Amino acid sequence: MSVTIDITGLPRERITFCPSPLAELGNALHALAEPAHHPRLHAWTTATSASLKPELADRLLEADFMWRSTRSDFLMPAQPRETLAEELDDLDRMDDEKFVGAALEISCSTSLYPKGLPSPLVDEWSRRRALDLAAARGPRQAAFVERMLTEPTATRAWIRRLMEDCDQAFFADTWRRVRVQLAADARHKTELLRRNGLAAALTAASPALSLEEDEHGSRIVVDKLVHGRTEARGTAVTLVPSIFGWPHFFALYAPGWQPVIQYPAATPEVGGTEPVEAVKLRLAALNHPVRMNLCRNLARGAYSTNELADAYGITAPEVSRHLAVLKKAGLLITQRRGRYVLHELDLSVVARIGSDFLESVLR
Repeated sequence: MSVTIDITGLPRERITFCPSPLAELGNALHALAEPAHHPRLHAWTTATSASLKPELADRLLEADFMWRSTRSDFLMPAQPRETLAEELDDLDRMDDEKFVGAALEISCSTSLYPKGLPSPLVDEWSRRRALDLAAARGPRQAAFVERMLTEPTATRAWIRRLMEDCDQAFFADTWRRVRVQLAADARHKTELLRRNGLAAALTAASPALSLEEDEHGSRIVVDKLVHGRTEARGTAVTLVPSIFGWPHFFALYAPGWQPVIQYPAATPEVGGTEPVEAVKLRLAALNHPVRMNLCRNLARGAYSTNELADAYGITAPEVSRHLAVLKKAGLLITQRRGRYVLHELDLSVVARIGSDFLESVLR
């Protein structure tokens, strides 16, 4: 499962690494809305939430569907600017249909998003869908969406003022502190791209990013629990580093939009970025009563196949089959002592399964 961006024939200079204040503001707003997703930001989210004026907190609640469970595409600029004001000016130049369609795509739909839905400003089905989705999130959100559909220009001005008020209240100071690290990250990846090539730059950005090249062309692959595909031919690809975004990993691949990838610039404290398939393999390997019983012994020390067979009253070949599944999933340490092969559970890998799973589903 992955998102694939076809870059066949795309000049390397059209692939850029650049921080975005608007994208980082979107991440910061998400962290305030879902602090449990971001335990490393606990001190910041707690202090910032406590300092928000009630009026601003209420306004953020009205519009939080744009950053709570997903991220509106307009919060991921294809052409990042130096300042938030410049990026908000770019948003002002976007037409109403595109802006409102992006703002109200709030369902995280993995089947509809890649196809591209008509704007709810011009399509009745999309309009009813947006209203239904908003109603499920609460009466204030429903009223906000209704207002956006009937008065898009005024509502867009309201959103801009909200972003500007957030900037004044807390984000300007936050951006001053993180922009240096983000700019340094982008410069480092740009230099890797120039000197070592795209594959090296992508790998340095995240293990969840890779480059595929064959006789059919070149593709950037984003390891996520969704299927998606888009083309960057004739446009560009922008990669945006983020400090507030981890563990989320965003890829903008909607039809009609330039591809944008937002990746965490900071290294997670626990584990790392494991491939989605590796996480699935480990969870599947443990989803069997015999293998769970074997793990009880393997967690306590190193055992041979015959010892495990004797302990559980099953045949050695059956034990070998179960051990092979655990080993393929990367859960075992195997060593030879004389004529015996001993197996032991890799406790460091097992201890990370929970955090690796959470990182995968939130990526």
